[in-house]
Amino acid sequence: MAPRDTASRHPRLPAGWRRLGFRLPILLFRAGLGPLLGRRLLLLHHTGRLTGLDRRVVLEVVSHDAVNESWIVASGFGARADWYQNLRHQPKTLMQVGNRLYAVTAHFLSPDEGADIMADYARRHPRTAVRLCAFMGFPSDGSEASSREAGHSIPFVRLDTAHELHGHGPGQA
Repeated sequence: MAPRDTASRHPRLPAGWRRLGFRLPILLFRAGLGPLLGRRLLLLHHTGRLTGLDRRVVLEVVSHDAVNESWIVASGFGARADWYQNLRHQPKTLMQVGNRLYAVTAHFLSPDEGADIMADYARRHPRTAVRLCAFMGFPSDGSEASSREAGHSIPFVRLDTAHELHGHGPGQA
């Protein structure tokens, strides 16, 4: 199945109070409270492609491969999200899970891989998958076919661990 042009389907980037709500988990990570967010969220550091400044974003972990120490995340705001574009420019970066800091390299997955990942996510988290698809503007009835269709259009990134950095994350030294 060929991916459709869905640039207009992704939700608008958050602004105002909504943006503040999306950024609140960053403050928790910075305060050393990352473990309170569990293993379903990670803090991704990225370098601004225009400014060169250190940026951060908290993302949901779509899947984690404990053997190979890799995490898959998705850009719910599409390929136009700043973190996604910044990783395209500089794929080697840092991420934090709980209080552990890792050096990682971003690998951008194909639409077919995205379809497989979204179908797997929908099997593991059926209600959440339907809500996420609706939030992103994709029709979903909870079926594998609708999950795969949405997955074709969602940009997925695999973060492969180079190694765990010594010590703990920011705020823990």
